[in-house]
Amino acid sequence: MKTRILSIMLLVSMICTSVAMAQENKEIVKKGYSFGPLPAVAFDADKGFQLGALLNIYDFGDGTVYPNTRQQWYFEASFFTKGSQLFVVSYDSKFLIPGIRFSTALAVTNDNAMDFYGFNGYQSFYDHEQVKAGKDGDSYIYTPFYRTKRLAALFKADFIGNLWDNKLFWEAGYHLSHFKQDAINRTKINKGKDDFEKFPDNKETLFEQYRKWGIIPDDVADGGTNSTVRLGLLYDTRDKEAAPSKGIWAEAHVTLAPKFLGTTNPYSKYSATFRHYVPMIENDKLTFAYRLNYQGTFGDDAPYYVLPYITTMGQSYDRDGMGGFRTIRGIMRNRVQGLDMASYNAELRWRFATFTMGNQNIALGLNCFSDGTMVTKEYDMSFGRTANEFKSVTEYEQALKGYNDYMALGLESDKPHITLGAGFRFIMNQNFIVCLEYGKPVGKYGKQDGTGAFYINTGYLF
Repeated sequence: MKTRILSIMLLVSMICTSVAMAQENKEIVKKGYSFGPLPAVAFDADKGFQLGALLNIYDFGDGTVYPNTRQQWYFEASFFTKGSQLFVVSYDSKFLIPGIRFSTALAVTNDNAMDFYGFNGYQSFYDHEQVKAGKDGDSYIYTPFYRTKRLAALFKADFIGNLWDNKLFWEAGYHLSHFKQDAINRTKINKGKDDFEKFPDNKETLFEQYRKWGIIPDDVADGGTNSTVRLGLLYDTRDKEAAPSKGIWAEAHVTLAPKFLGTTNPYSKYSATFRHYVPMIENDKLTFAYRLNYQGTFGDDAPYYVLPYITTMGQSYDRDGMGGFRTIRGIMRNRVQGLDMASYNAELRWRFATFTMGNQNIALGLNCFSDGTMVTKEYDMSFGRTANEFKSVTEYEQALKGYNDYMALGLESDKPHITLGAGFRFIMNQNFIVCLEYGKPVGKYGKQDGTGAFYINTGYLF
């Protein structure tokens, strides 16, 4: 089970103190700079403990744009005891370039145990019983079977300009990413485990099997570079950006990654997202919010290492999906990957307390949600090897049998992956938001998506 814990004790202390000192006052119009530092502490059985810190910096200027910002920065540096690292720097500004919103980000992740469950959702079988047996001590630790090693570096620069009435905008951006992927380092994965718990050296991981079977071709298996241009349209009528209570936020864009720009394995993708915020009770008391997304591929091929990413433009940057806090809460990270994917998120957001404390605007909120996704166009999972590529006919036949046995365990096509959950929000100055959420898969195939997940993170999902 993965958790991302942003100092629970600190958060609880802040909330208790806030409630004790709460006073119902008119909201303060913030000016100048506001800072939101927070420690980042987490634990993952295969990556070890996470230790780090994050910092949000908000510039409200003279207060005329509040609760929105003139510019903001985000910094994060996290280190895992078994060797993984995460570094993020992002900047968003509405005044640096006159008439243009400029957003840039650099994110580097060096992950020694990244989730890899295969392609096309339920077509790829997840052996939850074997995973549970490993966690219960009845077998060796099985989770490394669903892990791979990946270094990912992503840079982006996006520009957004007004087309009509500050509601319809054009989008243009350049995104550069590099991926280096390989099998797990068994020495690091097994570090600190007793002999009976260690993942065996002679046991192939799912990633290694996909390579042997040719589902992941040799020319893309080690990763590659993406040099891409993104173009799109944006329609935005939100009342405020970080925690909206009414309005529409919709966008559609294409990603072009041609060979002449330096892309190793060319591809083209498209994405359309519709977000709607409906006030059920005014003054931010109760809001129904939902997001519909469709992300697809032009043609029938794209390098496998770009499939986990949900493409974005503007203030955010590309994140792993589908699964996890930023996409489908409650299912395992990267559980659902395909050439085309559809998804939804729907939630009720209730602010049960708003007050000022220490010259800060504070709000406390609860939410309940349902998320869902499904692959609608499949990645080719055909056996991609010939007998000549193996040392012997026997080895070829064994590989083909292993492939057929594996494919027989999965479904013929993907089905909807649905989760339900609830959460809590601590909101300061309408921008710095700390959340606690728990989501759990439901339905006939729910165990194929994990046992649920608890998150402590920042911001709203959308």
